[in-house]
Amino acid sequence: MGGWRTRVTEDTPPEVMRRYRAMLLARSPEERLKMGCSMSATARALVRASVLAQDPHASSAALRRALFLRFYGHEFEAAERARILASL
Repeated sequence: MGGWRTRVTEDTPPEVMRRYRAMLLARSPEERLKMGCSMSATARALVRASVLAQDPHASSAALRRALFLRFYGHEFEAAERARILASL
């Protein structure tokens, strides 16, 4: 977790990060939740489009497996990942 923060902060001046954080915290909790949901939906749509670009006839099960692998696959050991993929 936090890998993106490391990459962002390596080339982003601290003052810019402070201003960005202040701008986010100035939004209401509802606005922040909506932003997060929108970003999640966009990420899912991009992964789905990527899978379908490689295989336009991918089944819904193949799409579920691809989404799982892209977003959560790295969090599981190989055996557990295989068990989850089999159930999808």
